[in-house]
Amino acid sequence: MAYVLQVDFPMDGPFGEEMTESFAGLAASINEEDGFIWKIWTEDSQEKLAGGIYLFETKETAQKYLEMHSERLIDFGFETVNAKIFAVNEGLSKITHGPLK
Repeated sequence: MAYVLQVDFPMDGPFGEEMTESFAGLAASINEEDGFIWKIWTEDSQEKLAGGIYLFETKETAQKYLEMHSERLIDFGFETVNAKIFAVNEGLSKITHGPLK
């Protein structure tokens, strides 16, 4: 069963193309994480929030990544990290064209 990890945190920027340029190396490194399937990057420049929705193979790999990523964000100076892990209902997600791989 796949698991979704949702993460967001307050961030003053950069956003948009500047964010893409700034975080391209980080994005590439995420591909190497155990159990990682995909990530959708999220941002809201008006609310000053950034984060992402991730899909992992197992709850354990999602939790392991969350622990590492939370520590990394705190080291970068972000004080608040909001996160939740959810099991994916694959049957319903297939009906609504959810990307499971």
